[in-house]
Amino acid sequence: MSGTKKQLRKLVAIRAGGRCEYCRVLEYLSNFEFHTEHITGLQHGGSSLSENLALSCSWCNWKKGPNIATILITGGELIPLFNPRTQNWFDHFEVEANGWLLGKTSIGKATIKLLELNHAERIQERVEMMRGGFYP
Repeated sequence: MSGTKKQLRKLVAIRAGGRCEYCRVLEYLSNFEFHTEHITGLQHGGSSLSENLALSCSWCNWKKGPNIATILITGGELIPLFNPRTQNWFDHFEVEANGWLLGKTSIGKATIKLLELNHAERIQERVEMMRGGFYP
């Protein structure tokens, strides 16, 4: 990784508080280094500038891919995914005591669906972090 890429990744990680900006898992508690993820993919006209980058765990990066929106129900409208640069996580999501992530808005619900944030392993991960006082 070039010096410029390292500096950009460091800026993105610091801005995110060392958390995945989609699921809020802490990088230092993860087994894998987080990714610098394009919020709007290059193929959709996004850039590699900091305002289009988010810190993302491997799961969220893999599930999101180049997607910028999804459909909640068959035949439904296209709903944009959560954008950590322009939206506040707590406006769109809340966590129940059992680790279940709730979407407070259609954007939150769409992001939870596409990123499969209520997969059993993700719920267990949140519960463990909540027990340690590290989540949300």
